[in-house]
Amino acid sequence: MMGVLVLGVVVLAPTIGSFAEQRRHIAELRASVSQQEEELQQLRTERERWNDDTFIITQARERLYYVLPGEVSYLVIDDRSEAAKSDPSQAVSAELTETKGDWMRSLLGSVMTAGLAPDATGVAP
Repeated sequence: MMGVLVLGVVVLAPTIGSFAEQRRHIAELRASVSQQEEELQQLRTERERWNDDTFIITQARERLYYVLPGEVSYLVIDDRSEAAKSDPSQAVSAELTETKGDWMRSLLGSVMTAGLAPDATGVAP
């Protein structure tokens, strides 16, 4: 009886191992299919948004800076450093402050920089 039991274990052990491996592989494939179905649903939602004229106009305004005829577009460039932009500890003040800068020197420096810049051929004037 013991021999039959040992023989049964020896014969069935590889079959049970391959069965467990196949079940694990099936579970991985099902997870992959469910993830792909979620991605497909997201892509369908994105496609539906692009079929909406209002969404297309909004994207053209934000990404490409398009404006409708008769409108004026202003582009504000933030010249602060990355550290100053992301520093949340600086509180926003409601008071007006006057900067202590020499505007005449800044203007002259800007004009000189623009005037002495190399042209399209790379040669300075």
